[in-house]
Amino acid sequence: MRWLVGVELAHFRRQTGMTIADASEASGITRAKVGHMETGRYQQYPDDVAKLLASYGATQRDIDRLTSLAGSTEGKSWWAPWSHIVPDWVKTFVGLEGLADAEFVFEPMVLPGLLQTEDYAQALTESAGFVRRDHSERFVSFRLARAKRLTEEDPLELHAVIGEAALRFNIGTKEIRQAQYRHLLKLAKLPNVTIQVLSPEDGQHVATTGQFVVFDFAQAQSIAYNEHLEGAVYVQDQDHLRTYRMAVENLRSVASAPTKSVALIRSMIDGS
Repeated sequence: MRWLVGVELAHFRRQTGMTIADASEASGITRAKVGHMETGRYQQYPDDVAKLLASYGATQRDIDRLTSLAGSTEGKSWWAPWSHIVPDWVKTFVGLEGLADAEFVFEPMVLPGLLQTEDYAQALTESAGFVRRDHSERFVSFRLARAKRLTEEDPLELHAVIGEAALRFNIGTKEIRQAQYRHLLKLAKLPNVTIQVLSPEDGQHVATTGQFVVFDFAQAQSIAYNEHLEGAVYVQDQDHLRTYRMAVENLRSVASAPTKSVALIRSMIDGS
């Protein structure tokens, strides 16, 4: 993804203390092009990426890693059919998710999108009121297309910590919620999916500011993500990211173990 490559290029430049003008002079690439490469506005070509990184004194390993990533960003994005109904910051999120090898998500109040059934997603979309009625069905299909990352040939490794309140959130009908619980149990059996439930009885944790996501990549540095009502914040600074890593480890240790979490979800199904 161009945005991800750009984040890395800007990171390497700042480490050297160089300005965009300095980078342009050292690499022979115009200042405008260096700026566009960092914002991801246009396609970054592997040769140009290699020139910039070499001028920053990057290791050959980092040069090979990022030129490979730049070469993989060509072509049409899978979300293109939904491009007119999702904002740019959502496109960035799903682009990162498509490239990630692993994702940690903490959702205290609503089930993560990757784990939602079609009916649950539809009920949640309708109740939120943020999506035009004539776009609702297509927005739900977009959510479901995302979920294929969990079952494709090279699946995403997902670790989700869910607040118990999210399980009890009154979304849709009782039948929709019961089907959603069964879906969670099915997903929890996948080798690449781990689900933990965080209950009030589990005690104090550090993630008191709410939902966040951490993406890990084979060819790029990790990125954290915070969503708010009108957009999102992406955290690329590795010092700041260490705080998110601490929160991840804290949540994993405080939340109920996966086996206990599955038992809790199963207990919420009538007749179990």
